[in-house]
Amino acid sequence: MAMAGCALASTFPLKLNPLKTKTSSSNRNSYAELGFITSHLSGIKISYLPPPTPLLAPSPKFLPFQPLARRVCPFTGKKANKANKVSFSNHKTKKLQFVNLQYKRIWWEAGKRYVKLRLSTKALKTIEKNGLDAVAKKAGIDLRKK
Repeated sequence: MAMAGCALASTFPLKLNPLKTKTSSSNRNSYAELGFITSHLSGIKISYLPPPTPLLAPSPKFLPFQPLARRVCPFTGKKANKANKVSFSNHKTKKLQFVNLQYKRIWWEAGKRYVKLRLSTKALKTIEKNGLDAVAKKAGIDLRKK
């Protein structure tokens, strides 16, 4: 019965009732803060100590995670294709066919430097045929940032 009350207390909206108790060691007005969580349905009280506040707040310009590189070619727009993997017994299982993305250093003539890009092998062939500037301009990519 007590476990059911704990489950109810954690899943439904809770009320925090702070209770101040006077310490008997001194006559000063020193109070120890102790809270109780009360469930609206069962009325069971559970003791609760609030978590300590962090000393330093994280800066808003730094994210706690690094964004992952997407499996999409920026030059051609190619992305994963949904397909069926067909077994010998003709059983079909869903799978993804990913783009053949490669990291390549390509000489950029206008900038007189190498540019490291993650692009598909189809985009590599297009760059060899038409040139890096033409393909980047058509795709709307600014090579100065990279």
